[in-house]
Amino acid sequence: MSGPSDQQRRIVLFSGIVQGVGFRYTTVRISSGFDVNGYVMNLPDRRVKLVAEGRPDELDAFLDQVQLAMDRYINNVDDRVSEATGEFDNFQICHGEPDGGE
Repeated sequence: MSGPSDQQRRIVLFSGIVQGVGFRYTTVRISSGFDVNGYVMNLPDRRVKLVAEGRPDELDAFLDQVQLAMDRYINNVDDRVSEATGEFDNFQICHGEPDGGE
């Protein structure tokens, strides 16, 4: 990944039929084609949370591919932008809220 000054964090909450359809695994597979780090996880309220850091153009392209691949399951997307922390070394499935997740 590039220097911290050109990085951004995206916190995206996907609603719909997004659990039990391979959403997290598909997202991790897609992430391997992009220079992004972070995690994806199921939430107790049946949404999926994605936290990713990278350059804005990489994040946009990555999230576009996730939405394209999983569009039929997504009813709503809540996408927030914040400053990157640089805390992630890769992109993975998370099974519990990591420190600094939001």
